[in-house]
Amino acid sequence: MAAIETALATRAEPDRERPQVGGRAHVVLPAFNEETSLPSLLERLSKTALTEALTVWVVDDGSSDRSAALAESGFGNLEVRVVRHAVNLGLGRAVQSGLRAALEEAGADDIIVVMDADDTHDPGLIRLLREEITAGADVAICSRFVPGGDDRTAPPMRRLLSRGAAQLFRRALDVDGVHDFTSGYRAYRATLLARASAHWGDRLIEEQGFACMVELLLKLRHCRPVIREIPLTLRYDRKQGPSKLKLRRTLAQYLKLLVRDRLSPAPYRKL
Repeated sequence: MAAIETALATRAEPDRERPQVGGRAHVVLPAFNEETSLPSLLERLSKTALTEALTVWVVDDGSSDRSAALAESGFGNLEVRVVRHAVNLGLGRAVQSGLRAALEEAGADDIIVVMDADDTHDPGLIRLLREEITAGADVAICSRFVPGGDDRTAPPMRRLLSRGAAQLFRRALDVDGVHDFTSGYRAYRATLLARASAHWGDRLIEEQGFACMVELLLKLRHCRPVIREIPLTLRYDRKQGPSKLKLRRTLAQYLKLLVRDRLSPAPYRKL
């Protein structure tokens, strides 16, 4: 793994011109008891795969239902790999496992996309995410909080938490180009993640819950990435199962992450 990360990182030093991206999109789907939502999402991804080169990595985070079996059951020509956790380890560890698995196979001109597995995200946006990275971005975020974005189908308390967190992080953190810090739908240059993973290793994501998406942005900012956002219409009305977000716990995780970021030193070397 370390050799792969080093090889990828060497081909994308921060001071060099960013290469064009025309490779494969590795789509990471952290999944915990998503058997009711995964089939429809994978069907949508199979249609996207007709025009986009995709590999889907379903990270089964200790599900007690048939999530893993359904992911392996076949969806047209869609290439689906399953990464299994024997027990539920939380969203952060699931994302970490998915990123590491994707990096094992990603080429230097590939992108890695993280999506929610509950079918609230539109796979059709993968093409637009790729276009942003091809145009020079290192991270492209599907944002509810830019013109054209919409989260009206989400429950009121969830909307309040997301919007409040966005305002808090925009004021407290020095990350240019980000309005939606907590969005779970993003694309990254594989070479950017390889550089960050080569430095932090298993500490690239330490948060277990929803705060892991913010944590990853905070660590990537030390690589001086160009970040762009595209509008996201959140389709919470397609969600089949109950929400796994716990409002009080997630708010506490966000606040703890802010404190930890203020106390943590910057990397000792240029990434």
